[in-house]
Amino acid sequence: MLLTATASAVLMLLQQAPAEGTDWDAEFGVEVKERDPVTGEIPVEPYEQSNANAGATPYDSGALARDFGGREGIARIAARTVDLSEADPRIAAIFAAHDTVRLKRTLGEQFCYLLGAGCDYSGRDMRTAHAEMGVTKADMNALVENLQSAMREAGVPFAAQNRLLAKLAPMSGQVVER
Repeated sequence: MLLTATASAVLMLLQQAPAEGTDWDAEFGVEVKERDPVTGEIPVEPYEQSNANAGATPYDSGALARDFGGREGIARIAARTVDLSEADPRIAAIFAAHDTVRLKRTLGEQFCYLLGAGCDYSGRDMRTAHAEMGVTKADMNALVENLQSAMREAGVPFAAQNRLLAKLAPMSGQVVER
């Protein structure tokens, strides 16, 4: 027993501290992704862009979009939803490893498209966008709560909130994995 403790102590003394300024990402082969200098987004592999990827058909009433504050209000609600979700300890880990700059933009586009505000959706389809993320029903519920908070903060009427949620709810089957 004494020999093992002595051997361990000798090994600890012989180890050298890593050189200062060691690039640990390079040491362990971590790929650093460069953000687009204009958009701030991390580039993604090409995919077919289509409004069909938004997951539902849009409402055809401009009044609903106005309830959300038009395109600018919709974008603010989408960004606020992401911000709330990043800060939410229940689901923050899901957002930590993702490009939230891109997410805010595409979520805003999706809401804008679905609310009939005349936007196009450039994101992936829901199944592909959420593949292998391990999203649970509880995660989805937390996200919906954050969206509801963002809509309340923006003064969106309750009936209008429910109309957006009615478009989004059926998509949960393509997002929830467990």
